[in-house]
Amino acid sequence: MQPGKRLKRVNEPENWEVPQTILVILAHPDDPEFFCGATIARWTSAGHHVSYCLLTCGDKGVQDSSSNFEDLCILRQGEQQAAADILGVKQVRFLGYLDGYLQPDLDLRCDITRVIRQERPDIIVTCDPTALYLRDTMINHPDHRAAGQAVLDAVFPASGNHLYFSELWKDQGLEPHSVREVWASLTLNPNVVLDVTDYWDIKIQALKQHASQVGDPQRLEARMRSRHSDDSTPDNPRYEEKFRRIVFEMRKT
Repeated sequence: MQPGKRLKRVNEPENWEVPQTILVILAHPDDPEFFCGATIARWTSAGHHVSYCLLTCGDKGVQDSSSNFEDLCILRQGEQQAAADILGVKQVRFLGYLDGYLQPDLDLRCDITRVIRQERPDIIVTCDPTALYLRDTMINHPDHRAAGQAVLDAVFPASGNHLYFSELWKDQGLEPHSVREVWASLTLNPNVVLDVTDYWDIKIQALKQHASQVGDPQRLEARMRSRHSDDSTPDNPRYEEKFRRIVFEMRKT
């Protein structure tokens, strides 16, 4: 965040006068719930239509060397659907890329562009590809960064221009579509902070559906409840989720 630049705290609905179509595009099952699950619950509770597109099925999401990729994929897809149901998400789709090997190449960009043109969302949620060191003890997963980069490159300029991936228009009948906003989660440079205190409990319940990932659910809950804002207390917590929000001007591609 730039020195002296204040964050915008949004305590009311996001100035959207009508229900929005919101597409969350992230790398793995459980990414939506961990990165912005309370925000998703906030939006669905307000009547917005939220759907997910997960680029992988999380087939390397355990440390057990005996695990079968196909079985783990099926397990994690089921966990993701259960979590999405709790948050009120309307649809979950998986693109089937291999966990851990995601690259922001033209194939992935084209596939994401196809989904954007099919779903025609007002808002896209992804993650910030520039976030490499999340804290002093953690490097951001390469799939997260690759997903964010590919999504941004698909949003602009590809999804809104006939001449990018022209086969989508010529052969598949998918007209270009320009997204109005992007909300990048897992960012180190937020310009919006949402107060999601009222939705923190449902975020935790959704996270518990990812049993293969979270381990002891009581420890998970204690960890998540400890993540209250610095100026609140465990007895009177406030919880926030932060984003880099891009609101596009009318533009030519």
